[in-house]
Amino acid sequence: MAARVFADRADGGRCLAEELRGRAWTDPLVLGLARGGVPVAAVVARRLGAALDVAVARKIGAPRRREYGVGAVTAEGPAIYDEAALRALELTAARMARIEARERAEARRRLGRYRAGRAPVVVAGRDVILVDDGLATGVTATAALRDVRAVRPRTLVFATPVAAPAAAERVRREADDVVCVAEPPGFRAVGQWYADFHQTSDEDVLDLLFR
Repeated sequence: MAARVFADRADGGRCLAEELRGRAWTDPLVLGLARGGVPVAAVVARRLGAALDVAVARKIGAPRRREYGVGAVTAEGPAIYDEAALRALELTAARMARIEARERAEARRRLGRYRAGRAPVVVAGRDVILVDDGLATGVTATAALRDVRAVRPRTLVFATPVAAPAAAERVRREADDVVCVAEPPGFRAVGQWYADFHQTSDEDVLDLLFR
C-alpha cells in the first residue's frame, strides 16, 4: 500500500486493524509495545474483540548517542545487539554492559508499574499480535518478539502501521507473520508518518490498559 501520514496513533490503529481483520484468530491477545505501541494496540484489540496487554523492551543506545540504538533488552530475556552497528562504532557487547543494565532496570520498572500487581497474562497456546507504532531498525521489536516466543504462543504476529522495509524484512525472521499498513522506501523516522506524534506517558498506558 502507498505510504500515508496517519493523523495520530489511534488512526494508525484503525488502519492496522483493517489489515488484521478477516483472519481466524485463536483466543487472540494483542500486546502493545510500550509506550507508543499501546495506543495503537488498544484500537486493534477493540476492533478485533481481543484481549489487550503490554510488552516492554528498551533500546540500548550508543554511549553519548542514546537515540542511536545498537541493541535492545527486555525485563528478563537476554539482550540482543546489532553487530553491524557495534562494529561501525567500534563497540562490543561487553562495553555496553552498564547501559544494558540500566535499560533492563527501566524495563522492569515499567513492566511492574503497568502490571499493577496483576499476574502475567497467559500467552501459551494463544495467537499473539505484538503491536508498535512504527518499526525503524527492528532491534527493539526483535527483543520483544523473542521474549514472547519463549512463553510459547500458538502463533506470533508483529503488526505496525508503518515500517522501514529493511527492518520489516529483519523482523520477518522472528515472527510468524509481519503486517504493515505501509513500508515506504523513504522511511527515515517513525514520527514523520504521524501528524500528531506526541510522547505517550506511563499514565496514558495505564489508562488504556485499565479502561
